Amino acid sequence: MTEPTTWRGAELDLDAYLARIGYDGPRVATLPVLRALVRAHTTSIPFENLEIILGRGVPLDLASLQDKIIRRGRGGYCYENAALFAAALERFGFGVTGLSGRVTMGVVDTAPARPATHALLRVTTTDDPRAWLCDVGFGAGPLEPYELADSGGEFALGDWRFRLERRTGALGAPLWVLHQFARDGWVDRYSFTEDPQYPIDYAVGNHFVSTSPRSPFTTRPFLQRFHPGAHHVLDDLTLITEYPDGGAQTREVAASELPKLVAEVFDIALTEADAETLVTLPWRG
Repeated sequence: MTEPTTWRGAELDLDAYLARIGYDGPRVATLPVLRALVRAHTTSIPFENLEIILGRGVPLDLASLQDKIIRRGRGGYCYENAALFAAALERFGFGVTGLSGRVTMGVVDTAPARPATHALLRVTTTDDPRAWLCDVGFGAGPLEPYELADSGGEFALGDWRFRLERRTGALGAPLWVLHQFARDGWVDRYSFTEDPQYPIDYAVGNHFVSTSPRSPFTTRPFLQRFHPGAHHVLDDLTLITEYPDGGAQTREVAASELPKLVAEVFDIALTEADAETLVTLPWRG
């Protein structure tokens, strides 16, 4: 049974989206095009949670996403990026199914389970029988789609290294775990199942992520900018740059530096008023 059309691709200003990510290639649903689109999106649109920190909501309707990310030059986090990318893939003719992951980042198995609040996409093409995972909203790549298959070892997407492992989850259902090589060596990034997720499911997860005091995104600014050779992270007032070989640089920054960093390192266009607010957030003392 074919999944119903769910991502409202007909409402997307496709020309404006493709200009935003710098893609001017063929508009066909093939694997080479999918690889090019994932690379263009992940290296063009930054990860950010600033709307939450600035006291505003994070709507997922396509009109709001286009206004924020395409027209105003902002970024977004996983739900925003996945929803926008899914609409574009739908317009190209790809098969798109939403999935949901539990971000672990090396947390031990005995720790309490984290909520499944990461959005990623299972994608099929017209020229290849395999299923592909597209993760344009994690903020740290991958640069390309990766095959939904036990890798049996590490694989490289650009210069960045990963492993995908198939396990048996609850009730015998397949459970997938993506591992990445970063500044702490090999860590499990997240786990996910193949249970389809729909926009309403993402809306529920988005509500938790954007409003709950237990969410990591309601407590401090968290920005990421991913390039083929470097991954920049701003975690409140800590600036980190990671490299594919596991090397990293870290420094503490002053609140007064934030507007310049946001613009020059993370390519996020803030209004003057929002930039001033970011410097004077109340919990900075």
